[in-house]
Amino acid sequence: MACYFCQRNIKEIDFKNTELLQKFISGLGKIRPKKRTGGCASHQRKLAKAIKRARNLGLLPIK
Repeated sequence: MACYFCQRNIKEIDFKNTELLQKFISGLGKIRPKKRTGGCASHQRKLAKAIKRARNLGLLPIK
């Protein structure tokens, strides 16, 4: 499975784009692992950082 962000040529992951981040969060509010998302290592790290920032600002639920 190819990386979602590499396929779409997305360099930076914006923490304000909650609709996109919601796709990479499980029903319990946890960040989905790299095996499930199919992301490359660098984008998975950026994704986790963006999700954590959005949670801290109250844009995403912390469940």
